[in-house]
Amino acid sequence: MNYLLDTNILLIYLRAKKEREKIEIDYNPFGINNNPMTSIVCIGEVKSIARRNYWGNKRLQLLDEILSSLIIIDIKSEDILEEYAEVDAYSQGKIKENPLPMTSRNMGKNDIWIAATAIVTKSVLLTTDKDFEHLHDKYLEVITIKY
Repeated sequence: MNYLLDTNILLIYLRAKKEREKIEIDYNPFGINNNPMTSIVCIGEVKSIARRNYWGNKRLQLLDEILSSLIIIDIKSEDILEEYAEVDAYSQGKIKENPLPMTSRNMGKNDIWIAATAIVTKSVLLTTDKDFEHLHDKYLEVITIKY
């Protein structure tokens, strides 16, 4: 199975041993039969958090180890660009033939890139962020982890 790890999941792998172990038990994204992925956008977000919080060498080294075990997906792809446009328009309730069954959702632009990446790679999106829930079963499978 393809798993796309959202930024907040990467942060759990860096910070929270108990929650990380729970994800491993429940979903095993790094398991032999799975393909763990992340978007280049998530890496940018994590590196920004690292700089803003003055992470030390030990945590930066752990980040590098985690990133080296992931398939990193760039957003420079026509398929991802098209899905970005689709997800953004859908979230705003602007697709007549595919109406949003609720009020419009203002997703962050990075979240739209992440969703588009998960759609194109046919990945299950692992996240703690509820902003993707309106896309679940419509465009992709979203697992919102609650701890």
